Amino acid sequence: MLLDDSDSQLVLVDYQARLMPAIFEGPQVLANALRLARMAQALRVPTWGTEQNPDKLGANPPELRELCQKTLSKMHFGAVSDGLADWLRPPARPVPGNARSLPKHLQKPAATTAAERQTVVVAGCEAHVCLLQTALELIEQEFDVWVVTDACGSRTERNRDAAFDRLAGAGAELVTTEMVAFEWLRTADHPAFREVQALIK
Repeated sequence: MLLDDSDSQLVLVDYQARLMPAIFEGPQVLANALRLARMAQALRVPTWGTEQNPDKLGANPPELRELCQKTLSKMHFGAVSDGLADWLRPPARPVPGNARSLPKHLQKPAATTAAERQTVVVAGCEAHVCLLQTALELIEQEFDVWVVTDACGSRTERNRDAAFDRLAGAGAELVTTEMVAFEWLRTADHPAFREVQALIK
């Protein structure tokens, strides 16, 4: 199974000013997050950010924030608990017509709200706390979750890698920034190929 840009959304978790200096390989992790956001913009993939307790940890970098459609300020470690899933799923569409004009046995049941884009590509910090809990909550919400490992970080490698082991066991797909790029593109004939290729060179 490959990623499909038309079915994907990107979630970037907590790349915050006071957190990133403590993250193992932090500059590379942030650089890959920015690459992901710029690729998503080129391919029209909706992009969302989160910030954990921004009054204490600061905001995400401005260049990352401006690539996100919205940024969720949260206190829970898992962003779904603070409303992320509501952003990822479109609002329920009203049933057309006057429901009272038909007898009950002819009325169609109201459609359940379903995500138009069911795949969530997610990356962030810390991998074993906010990223892990957000990804597990998204899996519980029945999204297909793909974790971009080289855009995730923790203060230690051991914590980061333990998060990846647990996420893989829970059903998340583990990928890299370049894997996401080339799966979203699928072909060198894609109109955005050169723009995306330039981001990963």
